[in-house]
Amino acid sequence: MTTLTDPPKESFRLSMLINDTRYRSLTFQAIAAVALALAIWYLGNNLIQNLRAAGLNISYSFLGDPAGYDINQRLVEYDSQSSHARAALVGVLNTILVAFLACVTATIFGVIAGVLRLSNNWIVSKLMAIYVEIFRNIPVLIWIIIIFTIMTAVMPGPREFRGDNATSSMVLDLFAFTNRGVYIPMPFFENGLFGNATLNWILVLLVAAGAWYAVRMNNARAANVQAETGVRPKTIWVNLAIWLVPFVALMFIMGLAWEVPELKGFNFKGGIKVGGPLIALWFALSIYTGAFIAENVRAGIQAVSKGQTEAASALGLRPRRVMNLVILPQALRVIIPPLISQYLNITKNSSLAIAVGYADITATLGGITLNQTGRAIECVLLLMLFYLTASLLISMAMNVYNASVKLKER
Repeated sequence: MTTLTDPPKESFRLSMLINDTRYRSLTFQAIAAVALALAIWYLGNNLIQNLRAAGLNISYSFLGDPAGYDINQRLVEYDSQSSHARAALVGVLNTILVAFLACVTATIFGVIAGVLRLSNNWIVSKLMAIYVEIFRNIPVLIWIIIIFTIMTAVMPGPREFRGDNATSSMVLDLFAFTNRGVYIPMPFFENGLFGNATLNWILVLLVAAGAWYAVRMNNARAANVQAETGVRPKTIWVNLAIWLVPFVALMFIMGLAWEVPELKGFNFKGGIKVGGPLIALWFALSIYTGAFIAENVRAGIQAVSKGQTEAASALGLRPRRVMNLVILPQALRVIIPPLISQYLNITKNSSLAIAVGYADITATLGGITLNQTGRAIECVLLLMLFYLTASLLISMAMNVYNASVKLKER
């Protein structure tokens, strides 16, 4: 009688690292990793030797020295006697601020323009095409300078708000639009629950996060009821109560008040100043990148089969509802991947802020601090680390969202 047995296992040989397909890819990857490590070691060692020969060394102790310069637009307390590290922090926050604002407004401009480019109205579609072709084919730096120049030339100066013969006045006695920027009321708490204003705002953000989660849970409950009974209960009043009741109660307890800007001397004091350089950079990045996003949106919409539109229309849905409920949710799978690149471009293009005097991280750490201390290598390395970290975080967040909207196979 014949018995079947497994073939004897072949013993491992060094030649299998190249000849055997099970190990070949790992071998090449290991060789590439070693070559990369050697190249990095060679370049780093060469840098250290050259610095040593020039009597220099890499040190970040300069970050603790007084900066010696002022920054107009800032989100945290800062003066000329603050350290270079503090100045770099102000630059980081300014970069994050303009990048966040530009990403939001560019998305709004892009979605609107992308949808209207496919409008059946010939005039509307052509106007959107003109917008896309003009703004995306002219460098963003030129748009930044144009908008900043127009703003400083057209808007009135603070002196024009003074006296009985003033040629300009505040809007609703709350907002002042000047060639130096826009001044708006600033909210603050008279009876904050914490001594630190930052902690009070963190509490507000926590309440907002809790309300957002409660609204999501309420919508999920309504979806479950709809799946079981076929009838979706109304959630609008419950969601409004979840948002409004905690906020109204919290604002009443903490005593929300507003600091209104007032003209004192040669400028406005109080409130929040949104400087002209910030507005110019924000608006230029928004309309420039919005033109690219519009093309991404148009491509995503056209990637959805026309049968989806026809089926939704056959069910009696109006065109606006078809776009919101059927087309755009499916188009997101095509829109989001290139949208990530546009968000990264906004973050990196914000480094052009130095052209209009906006103190972002490139202007503070990579500009004034670098020139004052002469620590070019240290400053450039920190700049690279910041932009690399910011880009990776944006990519990670958007990839998580992209995974949540991708097509789920059964």
